[in-house]
Amino acid sequence: MVVTATGARKTTETSRHDWTRFGWDARRSNDDPYPTGIYTAHVGQLRRQQVRLPGTVDSSAIYLHGVAVRGATHDAFFVTTTYGITLAIDASSGRILWQWKPRGYSHWAGSAQITTATPVADPSRKWIYAASPDGRIQKLTVASGHVVWRRSITRLPSREKIASSLNFAGGNVIATTGGYIGDAPPYQGHVAIISVRNGRLLHVWNSLCSNRHRIIAPASCPASDSAIWGRAGAVVVPRSGNLLVATGNAPWDGRTNWGDAVLLLSPRGKLIGNYTPTNTDQLNDTDLDLGSTSPVYLTSTLIAQGGKDGKIRLLSLPRLRGTAPHKGHELQAVSTPSGTDLFTAPAVWRNGKRVLLIAADGGATQAWSLRGGRLHSAWRVAHAGTSPVIAGGLLWVYDPGGGLRVYQPENGILDGTLPAGSGHWNSPIVTDGRVALPEGDANSHSTSGVLDIWRLPSA
Repeated sequence: MVVTATGARKTTETSRHDWTRFGWDARRSNDDPYPTGIYTAHVGQLRRQQVRLPGTVDSSAIYLHGVAVRGATHDAFFVTTTYGITLAIDASSGRILWQWKPRGYSHWAGSAQITTATPVADPSRKWIYAASPDGRIQKLTVASGHVVWRRSITRLPSREKIASSLNFAGGNVIATTGGYIGDAPPYQGHVAIISVRNGRLLHVWNSLCSNRHRIIAPASCPASDSAIWGRAGAVVVPRSGNLLVATGNAPWDGRTNWGDAVLLLSPRGKLIGNYTPTNTDQLNDTDLDLGSTSPVYLTSTLIAQGGKDGKIRLLSLPRLRGTAPHKGHELQAVSTPSGTDLFTAPAVWRNGKRVLLIAADGGATQAWSLRGGRLHSAWRVAHAGTSPVIAGGLLWVYDPGGGLRVYQPENGILDGTLPAGSGHWNSPIVTDGRVALPEGDANSHSTSGVLDIWRLPSA
């Protein structure tokens, strides 16, 4: 399924690095700075293999190179379908090496009860952690898909969904919850911090009834909603290990209810900072979730927050600190690429001293240069996209209408488009001479799907 590619550099020059989670790193930069072995000259010569899956993967793959699976060494992709089947797939052949299906699968398969969370790999490369529609996180062995433990992070999985991708920091798995389409109460967004050793639930922070530090029965809290559902979920702040999350529509009182807010939590899940716009009540009343995307870490002092109101707000991270309610005082607000809802996770490209924020929405893709503490438009193209990914110096943006576009990140020049079917929140990873992109939409409730794999030719 490959053809010979020619280019200025050797096709065998790859980084042999893993891609262990959504967004590449714990801060969700979506920027892998290492060589991938894929350069501009190769884009039009890549050939696709389509791997048939027992479900739709409405998220992204992760990748581990040279790991032991079923008694042999493999480069492997790992994915979780919307109904919770987690699979290991040989990256060279597309062969399914193992699959794990959650108990109870038949009860929700084909229904609206789903997950769209990308799994995360353990730093040891021996285990991965994945979500399922029954509201559980499971630790699976890389070698065989055997279950080590399972942990529930909701008492009402039919209303509370694990939509956001899992993260890993400080030896713990970090997961968040939201709601389903239609916002049927009761549910609350919460952050769950889980010990990887035994699956023990170490810390819980609830965005509603935040004075209760455990998993709560949703109906027991007077307020509902406040989903934590951005694609990136919890973002880990470098060095401190603090967590950044953003919430959707719900009441906000600056004390125990934190709807439409950006929250800064300690590594132990304690609230240490917060922000909400001055029009938080209006956002709640008009279903314009501030937290339709996760916070974006730009620098040690600056973060960005998109939303369904078509704005990206530049915020001072130090100004968020403290438990007193912080309302307003944005440093800047710019329009999303097409002025519409932002559901995707932007990328942050660091090239020398230059920092670019790159975002895509349902109508366009745009880059802003961060200079003098403000965002300045660098380029814009009128092509929709899901969460953009930078790998090996190229920008990869999947159009949910079909096609994977490859750009030069510094100027938005299009290098080529790879053929791909339609999707929803799917996003690519690019590493080790390979590109992996799932197709399909979770809302179609399908029990089959496709993983596209493009490869470079052998040396």
